[in-house]
Amino acid sequence: MTELDNIHSQVVSCTKCDLCKTRTKAVPGKGNKNAEIVFVGEAPGRSEDLRGEPFVGSAGKKLSEMLEKAGLSRDAVYITNVVKCRPPNNRVPTELERTSCIEYLNNEIKLINPKIICVMGNTASNSILGKGEITKNRGKTIKKDGRTYFLTFHPAATIYNQELIPVLEKDIQNLVKALDEIKGT
Repeated sequence: MTELDNIHSQVVSCTKCDLCKTRTKAVPGKGNKNAEIVFVGEAPGRSEDLRGEPFVGSAGKKLSEMLEKAGLSRDAVYITNVVKCRPPNNRVPTELERTSCIEYLNNEIKLINPKIICVMGNTASNSILGKGEITKNRGKTIKKDGRTYFLTFHPAATIYNQELIPVLEKDIQNLVKALDEIKGT
């Protein structure tokens, strides 16, 4: 069992907050353990809660399409969330729920050691970088604690606001360019 499998097991059996009482399945991160890019969203939605897998619903389909357009496959990246269980009615996770889960996220990132972390949406941005206002900060690269972060909208935002689709597509393409710059290619 790898250390990532160990985190997966901890997430699946976690009872650190009350979300464990309302979830169907906990949703650990999934993807390439050697990924150069880690994508971090807010929390699982209904489809993710049912399957126990991140980004498999409508927002996940949007993300997969945008990754493909930017020349990335889902198999090449690692996708996770700040909170590992679905909040009731898809509400925004509370501070307690986020702090209860943050160690899992930090350990995933530490083990994968990506070259860049794509932070998707306000909740992820607040939890990881202490910055909200994703509209103001999207498209920016931020360095913190020796890591490089790229900020963008959560793909779910494109479901409610179609005008964000080309913006997020361009951000994902710029994320790939930022990765190439980090790699020196």
